[in-house]
Amino acid sequence: MLAIKLRRIGKKGQFSYRIVILEKRSKLNGRYVEDIGWLNTANKQFHLKNDRAKYWLKNGAQPTDTVYNLLVKTGVISGSKRPKHKVKKVEHESN
Repeated sequence: MLAIKLRRIGKKGQFSYRIVILEKRSKLNGRYVEDIGWLNTANKQFHLKNDRAKYWLKNGAQPTDTVYNLLVKTGVISGSKRPKHKVKKVEHESN
């Protein structure tokens, strides 16, 4: 199964990300199928090849939560954004 993930690049303290298509179980810094964009967190800019993202989503690639939110922001996917932090289930103790 293919996944759309962020791959970290750059120097320490000046990192940015590449948005890549890769096999879901492969190493993040290993081989990837295609590079479809970039994200610079320092100045909050990103670029995405919308046509290639749509192509890979049609072919079954699953985006991570952060990439999903970027796809919603650019209009590739319609819907609401996923929450950043997942809510933990609270277990009730009975005395």
